Amino acid sequence: MRFIQFVPVLLTAVVAACGPSNGSEKGGGKGGPMGGMPPSEVAVTIAARETLPVSWEYAGQTVGSREVEVRARVTGILLSRNFTEGARVQKGQSLFTIDPKPFEAALARAVADVAAAEARYQQSKRNAARLKPLYAEKAVSQKEYDDAVSGEQIGFADVKAAQARLTEARLNLSYTKVEAPISGVTTRALPSEGTLVSGPSVLLTSVVQVDPIWVNFGISDNEQAQLQKDAQSGAIKLPANFEVELRMSDGTIYPHKGKLDFADIRVSTVTGTREARAEVPNPDGQLGPGQFVRVVLKGAVRPNAVTVPQRAVMEGPQGKFVYVVDEKSTAQARPVQAGEWMGERWIITSGLQGGERVITDGVMKIGPGAPVKVAEAKPPAKK
Repeated sequence: MRFIQFVPVLLTAVVAACGPSNGSEKGGGKGGPMGGMPPSEVAVTIAARETLPVSWEYAGQTVGSREVEVRARVTGILLSRNFTEGARVQKGQSLFTIDPKPFEAALARAVADVAAAEARYQQSKRNAARLKPLYAEKAVSQKEYDDAVSGEQIGFADVKAAQARLTEARLNLSYTKVEAPISGVTTRALPSEGTLVSGPSVLLTSVVQVDPIWVNFGISDNEQAQLQKDAQSGAIKLPANFEVELRMSDGTIYPHKGKLDFADIRVSTVTGTREARAEVPNPDGQLGPGQFVRVVLKGAVRPNAVTVPQRAVMEGPQGKFVYVVDEKSTAQARPVQAGEWMGERWIITSGLQGGERVITDGVMKIGPGAPVKVAEAKPPAKK
């Protein structure tokens, strides 16, 4: 009986709820359309096109721009080392001295040989001159005159040979002073004083030129191909020559800028990279051969790039997307392709046009098609 009495009361409440309220026949009370929730307040930024610098960073290792092995040209006893190991030397500076006494004796012998050869030549020359008028008068035979002329020629050849041996002796004596072939920094001296040096077969030391210094690094073949593709499409504008900046192992920036001076066309079958080389000034010797550094290539730009703050880009099942505010003040999900980071911003390679309003804050309160209220339009951060 109580249930039968309750049914009319319930039907009356339902009918009253379905009827129009006072002054709200068209809907649109304080709660929004059809009594819904008010638009969510969001912050937006304008996706504007701008020209941005582009840089690439690689691991590199320093090497000397020139490295020359120092060897003796003659055989002898090593008398002295005339430099400090690991110190800077100048081209032509004496590094080692080989016992010169045997070579001084050889030089004196060569000087005497030249004097003797010249004396014999002068004697044969006088004999030929004396026999020439006699031969004209038929006072001497043809054979005697021919022998005199041949003796003069042989004497002249002996003088030339003796002079060549004299030149060689002087060179060998000069080679007892082993000099630096280039300016640079020396390595450790291998033989000690008193060692018999058997000519060029024995390495004495090496001289490494460190100003300028070279930095070798590798660029992956895939990255090289993408770089060429972007350059051909106009997405990236490459400089005539890259500027090179070095980042040291402790994170500090090396004060001198260099340039890219070599890029190999061959791809290594072991690493899959193309060898590249940078030349960097090193006047203070701060960089030494064998150091590991980070190589930063600068000078390229990305024209008309679209960037948005990192927090505006979200990840969904279909990839990255952003929310944009359309002309109806509703949030629309927009799939985008994101490139690399530039500071705290993403570079958007596709999916956005310049001038669109991208939601940066308040995305957790909205969904696709949700009405929004823009709190403030913020311009893109200046670089």
